[in-house]
Amino acid sequence: MDDSSTSYHTAGGIAVRRTVRPCAPEALSELVRSVEHRRGGVLSSGMEYPGRYSRWHLGYVDPCLELAARGRAVTVTALNERGRVLLPVVAEALRAHGETVEQSPDTFGIVIPEPDVEVFLPEEQRSRRPGVFSALREIVALFAAEDDPHLGLYGAFGYDLAFQFEPIEQLLHRDAADRDLVLQLPDEIIVRDRKRETCLRFSYDFTVPAGPGRDEASTDTLPRATEPTPEVVTAQTPPQPEPGSYARVVAEAKKRFVRGDLFEVVPSHRTYGSCSSPARFYERLRERNPAPYEFFFNLGEGEYLVGASPEMFVRVSGRPGRGQRVETCPISGTIRRGDDALGDAANILELLGSAKEESELTMCTDVDRNDKSRVCEPGSVRVIGRRQIELYSRLIHTVDHIEGTLRPEFDALDAFVTHMWAVTVTGAPKTWAMRFIEAHESTPRRWYGGAVGVVNFDGSMNTGLTLRTAHIRDGVAAVRVGATLLYDSDPEAEERETFLKARALLETLAEEGEDASPATEASAPPKAGEGMRVLLVDHEDSFVNTLADYVRRHGAQVTTLRHGFDPLLLDRLAPDLVVLSPGPGLPADFAMSALLDELYARDLPTFGVCLGLQGMVEHAGGELLTLAEPVHGKPSRIRVTGGRLLEGVADPDMTFTAGRYHSTYTTPDRVKTFEVTAVVDDGAEPVVMAIEAPESRRWAVQFHPESILTAKVGERIVENVLRMARRP
Repeated sequence: MDDSSTSYHTAGGIAVRRTVRPCAPEALSELVRSVEHRRGGVLSSGMEYPGRYSRWHLGYVDPCLELAARGRAVTVTALNERGRVLLPVVAEALRAHGETVEQSPDTFGIVIPEPDVEVFLPEEQRSRRPGVFSALREIVALFAAEDDPHLGLYGAFGYDLAFQFEPIEQLLHRDAADRDLVLQLPDEIIVRDRKRETCLRFSYDFTVPAGPGRDEASTDTLPRATEPTPEVVTAQTPPQPEPGSYARVVAEAKKRFVRGDLFEVVPSHRTYGSCSSPARFYERLRERNPAPYEFFFNLGEGEYLVGASPEMFVRVSGRPGRGQRVETCPISGTIRRGDDALGDAANILELLGSAKEESELTMCTDVDRNDKSRVCEPGSVRVIGRRQIELYSRLIHTVDHIEGTLRPEFDALDAFVTHMWAVTVTGAPKTWAMRFIEAHESTPRRWYGGAVGVVNFDGSMNTGLTLRTAHIRDGVAAVRVGATLLYDSDPEAEERETFLKARALLETLAEEGEDASPATEASAPPKAGEGMRVLLVDHEDSFVNTLADYVRRHGAQVTTLRHGFDPLLLDRLAPDLVVLSPGPGLPADFAMSALLDELYARDLPTFGVCLGLQGMVEHAGGELLTLAEPVHGKPSRIRVTGGRLLEGVADPDMTFTAGRYHSTYTTPDRVKTFEVTAVVDDGAEPVVMAIEAPESRRWAVQFHPESILTAKVGERIVENVLRMARRP
């Protein structure tokens, strides 16, 4: 292939000239060595899973600009003369998003204020809450151009970014100098296509148009080099975690499962090794432990990230505003590799036969579907791979593959934010799990549990979770690992699993010294919720967006509000139906009785799910109990005893399968004013699964209609509620 050159303009008016020339694959190996000494990054994939992962390799060194965030402070730094050409137009784009606190030829910084607490955003708008991602979105818009698949911002997203969207008190001390985000803009990228056997060097030059106080300027002829970063020096490693310390956290988590505060949680702890050469470590790790997301970043300021992550975070493909595809691949369920293929097969059978491991993945997938439902087209969120086996150097995992179609008003960053952070590194319900993590881990997570990858200027995105990762600073590599905990977890076994997950990295450091066509409007029957307004009350639950998606599929307009809103909003929104979401804890934790007073005073039809049922039972004078063992992410056969809520749902024997997530329950003899219309018979006395008061237009279920375990009937139940809620 000969050299080629292409010119185009970005949406922000920057002229770009891209030159493409062939290069030898060895250029990437040379680049890796350079990244040890100068800012840059290398991303690769060593796995082939058809329809999910393919092998590729790319890298860059000497980026021209760097975007960093510390809390709500955002700084853009020109790393060389080429960056100084771009900095003024980037600064101009960011200026409106915060107070300017730093400005020079090399640096521009702003602080983005906290949004007004009196502005009550519906959950559908949570990903647009003002913060660091507002600034990031502005830069992407400035450089936006549809036909360049490689130019973008490459780097790392820290765990603490989630706190800009979730109200979680930070209990652990944070160093003010620590960065929560580091993204770099490379102007030369080497891309190796392992399938086509090509290796190309993409070089970019930029011309910035004249603007207020500046002349037209170009990067043509300017050198690409940047200043070297500090030399890596070896140091004494800190002591390893105290034996039994992780098991004690597991024991504490089990108490929270019993109360119903948590369904699952993923606490972590740090192990350590020494590292004198991050570049050699990266190359050896790729050889020993091939993974879908292999990476090596020199983030400057003496920080490196080297990892071989098995898990996709968020991948977005397609053209913005035209039905972009959003993908994730949650991993949960782990067993060690066998000694040979026969041993692998035996362990795979054991893994697939484990009810605990299946529950882990079920809950992860239910939460993930919920995350997508916030920003995806109704009905587009699908599980396209269930409990698929992936083999790594030391471990075997079960993996689900989930996709959705992004609604046209949202972009790749919305998809990214709505998934922060993956349930596989936090737990469920997410907010309560993250509070547990903050209270029970000994140090901030920093980069662990965040993401690495690229935000492309063509509107696409490819990111992997920061797992199986070494954070290297001052010659010490911190390897953070966790395990997915359930009520069924054995504390000592979970602790052993964390060290097994860390083995590949620590040993390497030791060596170092379906496409269904929708019906047309003309042929489609009227939807049950057509023209209806539904208010969904979110009790800090991890499935509320999936529930909203189920309602939207039937044509209703849904507004989601977190609990605690001003009751006057009920009059302004004038909903035709109010849905009380599931949630952790007890109804009293959310002052549900007071809300029910307001709903009933307005004669608003009400449908409760799980926690919602419990609140309605308690408000009516009923009694709640606590199960001897919680039922989280597990299926049960529900027996229908009457009513209209579950019409058309049960099999001929009047039972159906549904997914349950609860610790609190009631029995038929403890329910007041409501008719009990479904129970489950798996204990000494029946557990109430559905109640109805049709004259008052009040219904509730204890199980989760939106769970994948209720997939066969969940939509029908929501449809029944919408039809019954319509005023005569």
